[in-house]
Amino acid sequence: MRSMTRPIVSATAVIGLALGTLAGAGTSFAASAPAAEAPAVSAGSFGALATYNFGLSSAQAKNVQRWLAPRYDYEGPIDGLLGSNSWKAMQRFLAAHWNYTDPIDGIPGPDTTKALQKFLAAAFGYDGPIDGVAGTGTRAAFAQFADALG
Repeated sequence: MRSMTRPIVSATAVIGLALGTLAGAGTSFAASAPAAEAPAVSAGSFGALATYNFGLSSAQAKNVQRWLAPRYDYEGPIDGLLGSNSWKAMQRFLAAHWNYTDPIDGIPGPDTTKALQKFLAAAFGYDGPIDGVAGTGTRAAFAQFADALG
């Protein structure tokens, strides 16, 4: 027992010194000169770059964008990223044919997803609940739709 005590105490002392040194480093390296001030940025000066591909590959998303462009006024790039412009066009499609009644805002929220699920249930094998959650069944049916376009 005595032979184990010394290594444990030594290890504890080394760890304690290291932690004490690191703890002290936080305050000892405080900036002495004022940092350069970052330029102010207003909330409206940049756009959201979120994409919601719902599991589609880039190639599948491009298929969807190509389909949306001539039919539902998608004017963005065919880049495989389903951003707000892609979803606005999809919402126009869903409003025209699948009882989507919320704003055309480019955000695929629960109501957009419910309308998409209704469409996918009618033609692309979706057999899950119409619940507004883009789970594995919704994603698989959306991929089947995208593949059918390619």
